[in-house]
Amino acid sequence: MAYTNAISTYRETRVTTASQGQLIIMLYDEAIKHLDLGLEMLGLNVGGRQNPRNIEEIGKAILKTQEIITELIVSLDFEQGGDIAKNLFSLYTWFNKELLEANISHDPQRITAVRNQLCELRSAWMELASRNNPETAGKAVTGINIAG
Repeated sequence: MAYTNAISTYRETRVTTASQGQLIIMLYDEAIKHLDLGLEMLGLNVGGRQNPRNIEEIGKAILKTQEIITELIVSLDFEQGGDIAKNLFSLYTWFNKELLEANISHDPQRITAVRNQLCELRSAWMELASRNNPETAGKAVTGINIAG
């Protein structure tokens, strides 16, 4: 019990003390993790047969990623972000549309396409975060659980 409380406290402190760039990277990490889980569960559906348990888990993983992407959309600042914010809004909207279609059709190619784009965006944010804070250069930001 004390161990669980310690982990919760650590995670909460990590989030509350993270920079804005680090928080965005944490969101990307969590989204990618959930897409990987969904893809793994899709891979367990062998021979065209879908295990009902896998279907539910795939849906949950994709839905969680959509929630994270929606959080990224809400965090966009169109006044300061200008064209970058507009482009990210379009991209995030496309991600959610693709994930909705992927969830309906269980299409791993759509999930993989979104995952790859998220990885590229994460890399770009890592680069920006390391430029703005040289102390974190080269350090990966991990360890957040926003699964609720």
